[in-house]
Amino acid sequence: MKFFIVFIILSLLFPTNVIPHELPDLGDVSQATITPREERQIGLQIMRQIRADPSYLDDPEITNYLNSLGHKLIASSSEARPGQSFEFFALQDSTINAFALPGGFMGFNSGLIIAAQSESELAGVMAHEIAHVTQKHLARMIAGQKYNMITSIAALAIAILASRSNPQASQAIVAASQAGAIQSQLNFTRRHEKEADRVGLNILLDAGFDPQGMSAFFERLQKASRFYENGAPSYLRTHPLTYERIADIQNRTHEMGYRQVPDSTDFLLVRAKLRALSGKPRDAVSQFKARLEDKRYINEAIERYGYVYALLRDKQFQEADVQLARLYTLIQTNNQTNILLKDHRLGKTIQVEQKALQAGAMIETLAAEVKLANGEIEDALKIYRTALRIYPQHEALIQGYADALLKNNQTEMALELINRELQFHPKDIQLYRLQARAYALQDKLMLKHRAQAEVYILQGYYDAAIEQLRIALRHDNGDFYQLSSVEARLRQLQKFMDEEKDD
Repeated sequence: MKFFIVFIILSLLFPTNVIPHELPDLGDVSQATITPREERQIGLQIMRQIRADPSYLDDPEITNYLNSLGHKLIASSSEARPGQSFEFFALQDSTINAFALPGGFMGFNSGLIIAAQSESELAGVMAHEIAHVTQKHLARMIAGQKYNMITSIAALAIAILASRSNPQASQAIVAASQAGAIQSQLNFTRRHEKEADRVGLNILLDAGFDPQGMSAFFERLQKASRFYENGAPSYLRTHPLTYERIADIQNRTHEMGYRQVPDSTDFLLVRAKLRALSGKPRDAVSQFKARLEDKRYINEAIERYGYVYALLRDKQFQEADVQLARLYTLIQTNNQTNILLKDHRLGKTIQVEQKALQAGAMIETLAAEVKLANGEIEDALKIYRTALRIYPQHEALIQGYADALLKNNQTEMALELINRELQFHPKDIQLYRLQARAYALQDKLMLKHRAQAEVYILQGYYDAAIEQLRIALRHDNGDFYQLSSVEARLRQLQKFMDEEKDD
């Protein structure tokens, strides 16, 4: 509970919709208050809450795309601290919002990703968030806080907790406490926003994106705010966006000149996938179907990919198979690179080297899922085997193949795949879950509980992980090496927990 309250406090210090938006790295300014290690631990505790929430998108393709884009931007930032870790994730939430947490965790609502009309726009928001982290804005705010802010923070914490059971009853409390607490910090926050704009634009430009993506996204949100009943999208309510700020960004981008940057295939497919995941399954199907019938799309292959995914989600498995065949025909009829890399703003295709690789992996993953849903297990396994020879590091393919092998009672082959991949992806929670399933099928209970302990460790549930390791030792059905490994892992985790308590 204490970490949840810290989470609420941080959310008001740098206000956001529910989760803090611009909580940057706590660097030198904040050393007297909190260390980088403590910051990371707070972030992990908050992430425990987020990962347990149904809105958390535990999708390797979406997560990997966001992390790929984020780290491309970070690599272009001279402000990032050496060794500083960043982790990007998505939430299934239609509101337009993004936020950063202590420890380098950054979340993006699906609504914001869908609202971005180009990859440069999404990258612009992400660069802005990264700039808040690298410029240590939260540290400066914490250093300037006074005790009387805590009363407003406490009121907001109570309201947010109450809103879980009765959102309407707590709405007035939230509004009142936010208004009183935020007003005194508004000018300070605006200075942070302008600095994040400046640094973020440099990051965006150095990473090779269109620098006008940031101003285009912000300007469109500002214009759209008049159509919202509550006055503004969530992102604007948590970011003091002014016409002066937009003008400053536009003036700077005008000096940089226009840069034509085609959207990556990954961006287009991830947006289509998120649209297929949004709302009720039947509504998503109807929307994709209508757009395809009316030819209201820029890229038919991308639109049809989303349609297949929506059909799969709506359990229309046979129709999904029919539409999948049409998607393959479309790709084979046209040059795959051209058709998947059509610039949706310019209305023409642009050749970009090797950009279809990830898109191919996503389509093959979807194809295997459709075959499995229709009971065509052998066809699905064949798709997985073929695709993994081309895209051996695509996590969704790896996880899907292992899952399909387990469902087809090919446990040894599944374990061989899982154990090999864990050497390259030692922090992949889903692989450990699959490993635990596989060992359970083999009645190797010690190894099953050992794998489950790793799941809990990665989620931050250390007490539960220790309990799993103790249960593993009670199931003495492994060899000497395996037993020693469990004992060593238990000692290591207990030592870590003792150090945490001391801190």
